[in-house]
Amino acid sequence: MVNTSIQKVVLAYSGGLDTSIIIPWLKENYGCEIVAMAADVGQAEELEGLREKALSTGASKIYIEDLRDEFVRHYIWPTLRAGAIYESKYLLGTSFARPAIAKRLVEIALREGADAVSHGCTGKGNDQVRFELTFKALAPHLKVIAPWREWSIKSREDAIDYAEARHIPITASKEKIYSRDRNLWHVSHEGGRLENINNAPDDSMWMITKSPQQAPDRPAQVTLGFEKGTPVSVDGAALSPVTLLEVLNSIGGEHGVGRIDLVENRLVGIKSRGCYETPGGTLLYSAHRELESICLDRETLHQKDQLAIRYAELVYYGQWFTPLREALDAFVDSTQDPVTGEVTLELYKGTVSVVKRSSPHSLYREDLSSFTMGEVYNQKDAEGFINCLGLPLKVKALLEGKMERVKTNK
Repeated sequence: MVNTSIQKVVLAYSGGLDTSIIIPWLKENYGCEIVAMAADVGQAEELEGLREKALSTGASKIYIEDLRDEFVRHYIWPTLRAGAIYESKYLLGTSFARPAIAKRLVEIALREGADAVSHGCTGKGNDQVRFELTFKALAPHLKVIAPWREWSIKSREDAIDYAEARHIPITASKEKIYSRDRNLWHVSHEGGRLENINNAPDDSMWMITKSPQQAPDRPAQVTLGFEKGTPVSVDGAALSPVTLLEVLNSIGGEHGVGRIDLVENRLVGIKSRGCYETPGGTLLYSAHRELESICLDRETLHQKDQLAIRYAELVYYGQWFTPLREALDAFVDSTQDPVTGEVTLELYKGTVSVVKRSSPHSLYREDLSSFTMGEVYNQKDAEGFINCLGLPLKVKALLEGKMERVKTNK
């Protein structure tokens, strides 16, 4: 029975397997007008032919929105500056792309006077949360249609059968069934043989990084420049955010940098296995951290490290548009004022090493750290510091010794 309560839906459309079949499914089950919205967040050739495909499968209109600059400036850079990495490995490429896309989807839904928004995320995954928490934060009155939580399709194989029965062109097949997400920051690979955690990834799966074995036999160096924690240059050349990332992806990918094979804890409580390629991001995190190591005092750096874990959780859990994330950004912004300078990295067969780091705000002083004894630091001062720091230990030891003597005398 067709649900006629919805007149117009704006669908987050990628042209992939799931969203390709959602357009006819919405028409069959809701009988509504469907406006598709595809976001360009750097997936390159995947956008080719989207307009024709969306319209031919039943959409009345499609918006193709270039979000690349906004994506980098307002989602990637803040997360990088925070030092946020989920479970010590994942650089959050899909996680912060979703609120960027969902925000624009809401803006178009309001412009179109739509009753509802829709997405192709499964009921097992994180992305449904990331989309829908953004909807609730920005337009709570819009109804959300999540087909994977409604229809009888249970697997990607079922989805392929549905598409083939309706002559919908798709690139997925039952033999090549990886679920991929690509943007300026990374490429993710899930599903298929990766679902068995004992299966190593096929060499053919990787898209933007060479295998370390096939990477050049000679190391290469690259110098990254930062202003107040934000990347601004590569090898001395000032670049726009999008171009900077593209350049670093090319350099890092050529040298086999940025591959991760991860079993992660999804928000819904399921462990899942994914493989990620983040070559440019790996270089940026390495350089940014190194610059912070000379520009931030110990207490600030250590506190920032603790908050970075929470920041990563917020991003991963889809809680981008929250007061807490904004509050953490305010803290991070205050720490980044001195984080200006350059870091030179050496890349060799999948590894990244730091060669040089410099900053006009560096707190590193060679005369203090040198083993050569000088007048800047009075070594005798250490005695009082150690005595004060060790006083609780001394008191505890004295008490334990006294108690032991009492037991012995008995």
